[in-house]
Amino acid sequence: MSRLDSMSAGGQASEPLSLPSLPSHSGAGNRSAGGNSAGQSVPRTPSAAFGGSFGGNAGSYGGRATSGLPRSRPGLSNRGPEHSVPLSGLSDAERRAWLDEDEGQGEYMNLIWGTNIHRSTVANRIRRFLTGYRDPDAVEAKYMQLIRQAVQDDEVQVNMDCSNLHDYDSMLYSQLLNYPGEVLSVLDDELNNLRSEVAEDHGLEIRVAPFNLKDTKVIRDLNPEDMGCLIAVSGMVTRTSSIIPDLWQARFKCEVCGTESETVNDRGRVEEPTKCPNEQCKARFSQRLLHNMCQFNNKQIVKMQENPNAIPEGETPHALTMVAYDDMVDAAKPGDRVTVTGIYTAQPLRVNPRQRSIKSIFKTYINVLHIYKDEQSRLFSMAPAAQQSADAAEGSQHSGPTQYSADDVPDTEPLFQTSDMTHDQVQARIAELEDLAKDPDLYENLTKSIAPSIWQMDDVKRGILCQLFGARSKEFTGGRIRGELNVLLVGDPGVSKSQLLTYVNKLAPRGLYTSGRGSSAVGLTAYVTKDAETREMVLESGALVLSDKGICCIDEFDKMSDSARSMLHEVMEQQTVSVAKAGIIATLNARTSVLASANPVGSRYNPRMSVIDNIHLPPSLLSRFDLIYLVLDKVDQASDVQLAKHLVSLYYEHRPEGTQAPIPIDKLRDYIAYARKRCNPELTEPAARLLVQSYKDMRANGTSRKVITATPRQLESLVRLSEAQARMHLSPTVDEGHVVEALRLMQVAMQQSATDPDTGAIDMDIIQTGVSASRRRDREALANELASLLIGLSNGATIDRLKELAEQQSSVPVTVRDVQDALASIEGDIIRSGTHIRHKNAA
Repeated sequence: MSRLDSMSAGGQASEPLSLPSLPSHSGAGNRSAGGNSAGQSVPRTPSAAFGGSFGGNAGSYGGRATSGLPRSRPGLSNRGPEHSVPLSGLSDAERRAWLDEDEGQGEYMNLIWGTNIHRSTVANRIRRFLTGYRDPDAVEAKYMQLIRQAVQDDEVQVNMDCSNLHDYDSMLYSQLLNYPGEVLSVLDDELNNLRSEVAEDHGLEIRVAPFNLKDTKVIRDLNPEDMGCLIAVSGMVTRTSSIIPDLWQARFKCEVCGTESETVNDRGRVEEPTKCPNEQCKARFSQRLLHNMCQFNNKQIVKMQENPNAIPEGETPHALTMVAYDDMVDAAKPGDRVTVTGIYTAQPLRVNPRQRSIKSIFKTYINVLHIYKDEQSRLFSMAPAAQQSADAAEGSQHSGPTQYSADDVPDTEPLFQTSDMTHDQVQARIAELEDLAKDPDLYENLTKSIAPSIWQMDDVKRGILCQLFGARSKEFTGGRIRGELNVLLVGDPGVSKSQLLTYVNKLAPRGLYTSGRGSSAVGLTAYVTKDAETREMVLESGALVLSDKGICCIDEFDKMSDSARSMLHEVMEQQTVSVAKAGIIATLNARTSVLASANPVGSRYNPRMSVIDNIHLPPSLLSRFDLIYLVLDKVDQASDVQLAKHLVSLYYEHRPEGTQAPIPIDKLRDYIAYARKRCNPELTEPAARLLVQSYKDMRANGTSRKVITATPRQLESLVRLSEAQARMHLSPTVDEGHVVEALRLMQVAMQQSATDPDTGAIDMDIIQTGVSASRRRDREALANELASLLIGLSNGATIDRLKELAEQQSSVPVTVRDVQDALASIEGDIIRSGTHIRHKNAA
């Protein structure tokens, strides 16, 4: 007999296993690791997960379908048969716990094999829960409303909050945890029965997606007792595979008579018919598989590791494999912090693919039923329809800029990923956020809500607010203009730079926090490694790629290695990461905002030196920051007293009002999410004229002093800041007031970071080239003077002698470094001989 076997997640073919079941008796029970039942009904014990059959096929994730029955959930084993158990061995308490009062009056009761589940009793309890549970002050049952809403929106999934089930029926909740495969099948049946009662049949079967279990585990806490149970695990997605077609229904055709027949996937194995079903043919071994007529599930392998903030001290993160089917495919992207609800499953591994023996160590994975992105991930969420339109726009040609707007997204698209919010609850939340936008003190309240424990630094917080709200990205035929803002904080130690980065990392969705000293080039971008299961070379994402559409916070930016720093040039402007390693050539998206902090050389900022000289960053990288703030620790008695009072007040039992955030952090997240998704302001004519005039004035101010006070990059930053200001107020247009505030923020940052320490004037040459215009003129004058001196010295001179002669003719001190820089500019006219320097035109 030939056979078509499904492939396991590790890529090895599965062979049927014939494992003997344990003897049936009243004191022990068996349960399959995949949810299939084998054994007599008793309360579940930890050892029960390892007894009996393992679903028949080793190493398969495949689901099953039974001819004539509705299609089952992918990845879950077949429902076990019912088995009669005598009631004489049960106490009255057990009978009341397992059966309804009007059932089980006979001598026997029928339980699903290997469980304590009486099907009709569980079905009645589920129906009572679905039709009876109501939220406080709600008129209609919560899940009846969700069923009706799913039918209206053609959805195939209804999210069930398991905390509601625990409050309503703790016994049913316990059965769902211990026997998820059996209870979920009853749940799906009852849900579809109710669907047919409340609305017309829309041709789609609805499935239950449980979430919000009472206990959420971390990966390192999973143990053999959890095998076959419904669990919730939190972590961060690190890698997702491509979509894998998983065969669940095969169609065969007889090569003799042409008769077609169907075979379903039975626990990971598809049996090829050995004989033609046509009574007039009955040809043996004449079947051919029709690949294009088969039915497949979408399947995806997802890798998840522990959240960085949940790893114990001195430990490395643990990882876990997950298998997602159909609607769960691509529900999470690398970098998302999620809570996954699913069935913890054990997979036996063969010693040899050609032998029936298996290893004693099993491989584990989670069969995903629900993926819930943590609240932080709602900050920069984009509706699927908007994302698809954006992706389509990237692949097409445009004659002008394209600005992605979420206004084209249908109103039925969920704004908040809270999984079980009804339409009325979403509308109430939107109304609350719209009322917040009408507050005349909104700007001040938003500023005070950013790191409220940090005193003052209001302009720095406003710049970070603009970074959180962001602007729109523009697509041209020849490229893309980023809408993300980059902010750099430079200053003395102990001025709360790291605290600001930590707060933004908690507020931002996909934000990762890293330190410059501990970050390598591949750790920030991407690196190639060998997959432990497939033994293939795969690409792993780094911090910047995992922060795509988020904020990457980099502390100790000045201590980053040159190789790591060089990788940031492409990320901060083109917002991509190009990789060409180990035969893998790829360009990854890194549409992330960078919030960095740097300490000056010697840990103290020298106001007599420029920013470049203080932090030793290349001008090409520094110019990519939209806002550069200097945060200095200045000695001022009045400010010191107020700061000391503020710090001491943080330790009060009852904190004063000044240290409380006007807007709670949850509401702030929702407001930023709503603004980024629904508000896409357009630039008005008056605002555009003001932007042009402001740029013209900034350039004119520098012309008179022969310095550059603005560049086209500053104009682009002004546009981004103006759009962020408009989005902050949920304004559909960018008005003059938004441009004025953006210009003020730009000038505050430039006044601090781009001021020439010699003249006190703003000079963008310091950021662009690292040398101010005044110093460049002084260098040119010194070079001309040295050239004249060398022409008059036939025997030449040393650098020290040139320094002495230059100081005699100069009114300002001249250093050896100044002489060396000046000589470098006339290098083509001089001849060096050891320590002596001579001019080519010397007498």
